[in-house]
Amino acid sequence: MRLPFLDRQEETARLRRLVERPEGSLGVLYGRRRCGKSRLLREVLPAGRAVYYVGDERESVLQRAGLAAEIAGLLPGFDRVAYPQWEALLARWWDEAPPGAVLALDELPALASASPELPSVLQKLLDRYPERRLHLLLAGSSQRMMQGLVLDRTAPLFGRAIEILKVSPLPAGWIAEALSLRGGAKAVEAFSVWGGTPRYWELAADHPDLESAVRALVLSPLGVLYEEPSRLLLDDMRDTAQAASILSLIGQGCHRASEIAGRLGKPATSLSRPLQRMLEMDLVERETPFDASPRSSKRTLYRIADPFLRYWFRFVQPHRSRLEARQIAGVETEISSRFGHHVGEVWEELARAGVPRQELFGRTWGPAGRWWGSGLDRRPLEVDLVAESAEKDAVLVGEVKWASPRDVGRLLKELGRKAERLPFVNGREVVLALWLRASIPGEGRVMTPRGVLDLLR
Repeated sequence: MRLPFLDRQEETARLRRLVERPEGSLGVLYGRRRCGKSRLLREVLPAGRAVYYVGDERESVLQRAGLAAEIAGLLPGFDRVAYPQWEALLARWWDEAPPGAVLALDELPALASASPELPSVLQKLLDRYPERRLHLLLAGSSQRMMQGLVLDRTAPLFGRAIEILKVSPLPAGWIAEALSLRGGAKAVEAFSVWGGTPRYWELAADHPDLESAVRALVLSPLGVLYEEPSRLLLDDMRDTAQAASILSLIGQGCHRASEIAGRLGKPATSLSRPLQRMLEMDLVERETPFDASPRSSKRTLYRIADPFLRYWFRFVQPHRSRLEARQIAGVETEISSRFGHHVGEVWEELARAGVPRQELFGRTWGPAGRWWGSGLDRRPLEVDLVAESAEKDAVLVGEVKWASPRDVGRLLKELGRKAERLPFVNGREVVLALWLRASIPGEGRVMTPRGVLDLLR
């Protein structure tokens, strides 16, 4: 099912402004595959004066013929000539294209893999014809290659782009509209599987419910998304085996670099570079306690950043043999027993993400985080959500639960006792709140999925 074009207002406005500039311009889009770069390009390309071409893995001579055929839709007869080099084809485009024309080359890394000279050719033509009112848009899913081709200081096209947009997954608040989900709880459950990737939402929309979509798309060896993590890693990681191993261990509960290294039989120092690369590619995220320095490595935890990848490495990768043997029903039973915990993790993250976006209890709050460590009484303590007021004179302390609590009043009292043990409160006002799956009549300190998701749009 083709979904309506959701969000991306700022990206759309920037690109439309770029292609309407009176001078020629270069725009660059990059980001993980299936996040909507191609759809965004097609939405902004002006009718009647744009050429859109998607690179692939074919030889360069066939790529040039394919692009010439697309250009012929705007410049009749353009494809009647065989172009022996990219410079011949693109120089003719720069000579004959009408003022204001847009050339959009999608999946630039695939084109450049077959023709490494292509970025230099584009750079030469951009510099040679500054007076031509022509616009060039370049897009690619391999963040590693796009950085090397366009964003690195040594790249031919470095410094020439008017707009450089990283297209990220959509915020969680859009999934209810995309999948026509009425309940906020169902939207959180769906987001915990599909994350914010629009293409996954489109695929899921063809199925009647979450369970049947997961079975057909993810758990079945014939499913479109069964091998998806391998494709993502091939885009951005040179050593895909090492990256997959790290993600697998994190998915199974190893969150410290020392734990991961120990399971791999390597020194922890050997993981610094691959973990940093995975952070840059948004494959993992680093977490430290609320009051700790991000550089505090001793207290740093690593988590898989994307909900879909987290789901896959937690539930699919460990059961590949059973799934290949078509024991899908047994794996579904195992997933069902642990799915609530998985959703609860994602619900915590959404709750924290929503705090800076709203006014709570008459105050605005800074970014929220989790806290763990030794309390004032030297005993271990963990709090789901902590934030500091904008004025620094109050601390928000929250408990986030996906399972419905039996006694909300008791839960608030326990939370208050936790807050008393926090070492960084320092006499400031403490505001207690609960983030729960369902609202509680008459309880004003409870936040629910619907309200949180409305903020995350």
